[in-house]
Amino acid sequence: MESPFKILIVEDEMIIGANISLQLSRLDYEVTGIISRGEDALNHVKQNRPDMVIMDIQLKGNMDGVETAQLIQREFPLPIIYLTANTDDEYFKRAKATNPSAFISKPFKKLDLQHAIELTIDRMSKNGDKKSSDILCESPYVQSESIFVRKNEKMIKILIKDILYFEADRNYCKVHAKNKDCLLVMTLKEIDEKLPNEHFLRIHRSYIVNLSHVDEVAGSHVVIGKKAIPMSKNLRNELLNRLQTF
Repeated sequence: MESPFKILIVEDEMIIGANISLQLSRLDYEVTGIISRGEDALNHVKQNRPDMVIMDIQLKGNMDGVETAQLIQREFPLPIIYLTANTDDEYFKRAKATNPSAFISKPFKKLDLQHAIELTIDRMSKNGDKKSSDILCESPYVQSESIFVRKNEKMIKILIKDILYFEADRNYCKVHAKNKDCLLVMTLKEIDEKLPNEHFLRIHRSYIVNLSHVDEVAGSHVVIGKKAIPMSKNLRNELLNRLQTF
């Protein structure tokens, strides 16, 4: 059974927010919360990791919806669907600068919202952060010879010896292994703290390599499976020293 797509609603009119939540639930989406203030939205995103945000542009409080979206997008590459009852050109220009997935004018029909979400999800599956070719996994369980990653209700085993390298992808990180690639819901720094040091070395701010798969070491990069991976110059000697132990 697939996990439902998770959506955060940022709307200061609670009746509207509750109505949207009811519509989304009937469409089998999971609503992570209804937040009325922009100031509280970022903390909610950090704690609940929604897949999408439905954002009212005209929020009450110190931040409007556009400012809230900008704050969220600095840390999380989430698609934003704006709700607005204001057709003012200035609002539109500011909102457009955040590259939203859609604008929906209030009052809106259920079908308008449904279509906007479905088109956004389809776009994400083709071009977005969660690609259809990736397995989106929660935080892994790391053992001495393998890691287990959760995919929905299943645990998938990836052998340490089969992992080629890890690659940072903003607030996610990708595992590149011999038989599969996997997108983890954690940063490269977080996975680095869990991995066994004898097998892995972070050679660049965006890459951790499995030392046993390094085929070539050049001045500014290493080669693993015909893939050139950038290497920080100040880590080259450490890498060479570590390779001598393999």
